[in-house]
Amino acid sequence: MKTAFVRLLMLFVLTSAAGFAPALQVYHVVPGAAQLTWTGHAEVGTWAPTGTLQLRQARLEIADNAVRGGFVEFDMRTLAHTNDDLQTHLRGADFFDVARFPTATFRVREVANGTARGQLTLKGITLPLAFPVEVVRTPAGLRISGTATVDRTAYGVTYNSSGFFQNLGDHAIRNDFQLAFVLLATPQSPAARLARRGPSGAKPGN
Repeated sequence: MKTAFVRLLMLFVLTSAAGFAPALQVYHVVPGAAQLTWTGHAEVGTWAPTGTLQLRQARLEIADNAVRGGFVEFDMRTLAHTNDDLQTHLRGADFFDVARFPTATFRVREVANGTARGQLTLKGITLPLAFPVEVVRTPAGLRISGTATVDRTAYGVTYNSSGFFQNLGDHAIRNDFQLAFVLLATPQSPAARLARRGPSGAKPGN
């Protein structure tokens, strides 16, 4: 009798907890409307090349008016600069080796108190990353903006880094680069959510 009562109590607690679980809404980020701008810096002087990057796909999971998860996948093959030689160099093996690593992915763990936290996978290396972000509701959905600072050497991009090479002089390049972004996200219908899959063919949330 006691065992049956305990089981009934546990069932009641679990059912009650499920009833109060926040509803999860999936938002689809529109790749064509995204604005992504990267900036690098020389260690000496004011040289600071800047260019663009494009999204491949992205989605966000919203609950209780907060971002609770999701992913942003970048198409590294679109890494661009107005100087063709520099663009080719950045896409090559000295830097991001886009032929071998055509995508990079940021998996969102949470956005809280104006900071996004998650894991960035770049050149096959996955590390934690946090950066300031602003999420604003719009009539169409959400506008997400911010700037992430990434240490390229942590992902194996050591070209002309004074931390790895000596006597570089004015050829030295800072380890950190910035990626400024503006993303527009719209609510996804349940049917589209079932049909859509995450990066590399994985189901959302895997």
